[in-house]
Amino acid sequence: MMLTWRVALVAVLAVAVLTWHSNAADPFAFFDWDVSYMTASPLGVPQQVIAINKKFPGPVMNVTTNYNVVVNVLNSLDEPLLLTWDGIQMRKNCWQDGVLGTNCPIPPGWNWTYQFQVKDQIGSFFYSPSLNFQRAAGGYGGITVNNRAVILVPFGTPDGDFTLFMGDWYKKNHTDLRKLLDDGKDLGVPDGVLINGKGPYQYNTSLVPAGIDYETINVEPGKTYRFRVHNVGISTSLNFRIQGHNLLMVETEGTYTVQQNYTNLDIHVGQSYSFLVTMDQNASSDYYIVASARFVNGSSWDRVTGVGILHYSNSKGKASGPLPDPPNDQFDKTWSMNQARSIRTNTSTGAARPNPQGSFHYGSINVTHVYVLQNLPPVRINGKLRTTLNGISYVPPDTPLRLADLYDKSGVYASDFPTGPTTGPPTLGSSVINASYKGFMEIVFQNNNTIIQTYHLDGYAFFVVGMDYGVWTENSRGTYNKWDGVSRCTIQVYPGAWTAVMVSLDNVGIWNLRVENLDTWYLGQEVYVKVPDPSGYNVTEMVAPDNILYCGLLKDKQKQQVPHGSLATASSSVLASSKTLTFMLLLLALMFLP
Repeated sequence: MMLTWRVALVAVLAVAVLTWHSNAADPFAFFDWDVSYMTASPLGVPQQVIAINKKFPGPVMNVTTNYNVVVNVLNSLDEPLLLTWDGIQMRKNCWQDGVLGTNCPIPPGWNWTYQFQVKDQIGSFFYSPSLNFQRAAGGYGGITVNNRAVILVPFGTPDGDFTLFMGDWYKKNHTDLRKLLDDGKDLGVPDGVLINGKGPYQYNTSLVPAGIDYETINVEPGKTYRFRVHNVGISTSLNFRIQGHNLLMVETEGTYTVQQNYTNLDIHVGQSYSFLVTMDQNASSDYYIVASARFVNGSSWDRVTGVGILHYSNSKGKASGPLPDPPNDQFDKTWSMNQARSIRTNTSTGAARPNPQGSFHYGSINVTHVYVLQNLPPVRINGKLRTTLNGISYVPPDTPLRLADLYDKSGVYASDFPTGPTTGPPTLGSSVINASYKGFMEIVFQNNNTIIQTYHLDGYAFFVVGMDYGVWTENSRGTYNKWDGVSRCTIQVYPGAWTAVMVSLDNVGIWNLRVENLDTWYLGQEVYVKVPDPSGYNVTEMVAPDNILYCGLLKDKQKQQVPHGSLATASSSVLASSKTLTFMLLLLALMFLP
């Protein structure tokens, strides 16, 4: 179809606007994603999963520090959709965060385009749906942010790079699981653990039926590979190990760590790690890759084990025999906590920038805000099962919080979130934590539930300064690590214990603070942290995007889309500098001028 010069000029101007909102020297990465249902049988039973471009799990987004990322998402589901980007900080741009506090959902049949920059970041992250328990059906994939070539990496270039998604899994559809929670019921024991969307290798004929597709990682003897491992499950902590091989931890959620060898590691829901693994065994047979449930009891949990295969090119046979041992005591949470304490920041190396990671002396900064966030076992509020933080079970308002602020809509949310545990009866509410730009916040997570909780903060990485059993008091600060506590965005809190983090509030916006355990998140265990722009709208914070979706009190502003069909295309990525892209479209415009 012939383009008019006016259409071509509009295209040029659109790209020009795009470049003005980002660094003109930084490349763009374009992705076109169709999010739809497909049928898969990861545990031997056909069921509905959520795929991206007909892939389950979805594609790995492979970019480099400071890239501008543009993701066009077509929602081919039968319910609203948002994708959130765990660990990507969306610097001054919470409009792209993909949660209900900042974004209206993408309606079924509609498309919406995310645009953000992976500013000053490196590391291993993942994306996933943030609504309606959809992550229990898939829709997740990896985000790999590579170092720029000019920045030294604290280890040699690996011979290959593998991404592993592991997580507990149910044979029920996510809608059925959601209904169980809505009816006040427990989800019960998961049916298994998936590794990269596949069920377990048949290591035990009584636990694993024949014919299940399992994940195989093909390697060459003597080479060293990087494994990026993500727990994308629902609620189960998993112990990860590779038979006969050490795991040299090098990075977690954007921070290069002190390099230590582990024979196994507890990875909790929502957490990401990367390891270097050297193929130094004799390949007498293949080797097991294992992700097994932790801190659980009863034979019904024996099936909650994911098993893949590490296959040397010169392997002499299939893996057989028992799985490599997990930690000695399945219930020894002290052992697990000590392991977590051993994970520290490599203070002498750079990351996204050349200056050492330890050059930010967080331990010497004055704290301006302190919040102690206490969770309890689920309770009933107005007859419904709910979870709480400081006695409040969060209910998302129909109008996103940031959108309500932009249009001066009052009464959408309250600004009275308590700084500590409350004594009154639990309530439903939409309350936010008020913070100050350039402030420094101490957050203590107090877990009074009986299961491990994993907390995640959008928009930031925080410093993990302490964890211990018992009730946190001000005297607990005497145990804090004020020098090389690991900087990350997701941290576990053991039952009957506390974890303390510190965060520099240098990113304006409204940011979701949530438990990553999908069931407790769904039932209300979240809050938002509001870091307002002190200079006023569109000074420090980025302007709202032109394609913003409207809902709730602002629904009349929304221009309707005609629901359109599935893209049904393969994952695509196009890289170009913004200057090049603008130049190309200028040429296109000139071609169609009369």
